[in-house]
Amino acid sequence: MNAVILYGSRYGSTRRYAEMLSEQTGIPAVSYTDAPSLSDQELIVYLGGLYAGGVLGLSKTLAGFSNQAVPPKMILVTVGLSDPEEAENQENIRRALQKQCPAAILDQAKLFHLRGAIDYQKLSFSHRAMMALLYRFLRKKAPESRSAEDRAFAETYGGQADFVDFHTLEPIIKEMQRELT
Repeated sequence: MNAVILYGSRYGSTRRYAEMLSEQTGIPAVSYTDAPSLSDQELIVYLGGLYAGGVLGLSKTLAGFSNQAVPPKMILVTVGLSDPEEAENQENIRRALQKQCPAAILDQAKLFHLRGAIDYQKLSFSHRAMMALLYRFLRKKAPESRSAEDRAFAETYGGQADFVDFHTLEPIIKEMQRELT
């Protein structure tokens, strides 16, 4: 079965996960910007960083096979700072995916959510500015009205945090093995 691991990573956490997944499965990992033709792929594992409510590179990747009569099997993996164990965060991620992913693909895809990392010193100017605005807005909210995602953002703001955990790839690898048999 033809399979590929694609990823969209701006600051490196998603790329790290994709490379480790490739190492553990023997399936090549490629940035979505360098993706081969997807027309002959039977399984696509897409790992995408969450940025401002969207999954980096997902729309472009999905456009690569939107005209296929039978779309390939998909495993979609998001990588973000928010704790994916929180139900509210899962719902926010699901909404972001619904905006970018046709229902027919999203309904059949297997979804996984991983935690990434952030280093404010490495952010682009525009991302630092956006984060500063968000942080100012957040500080004005009453503490009891802040969501789990708000609290996590406030805790990491301005510094470094690395939540990458390669053990969280194990259920994804098991799902890949199921799909490839």
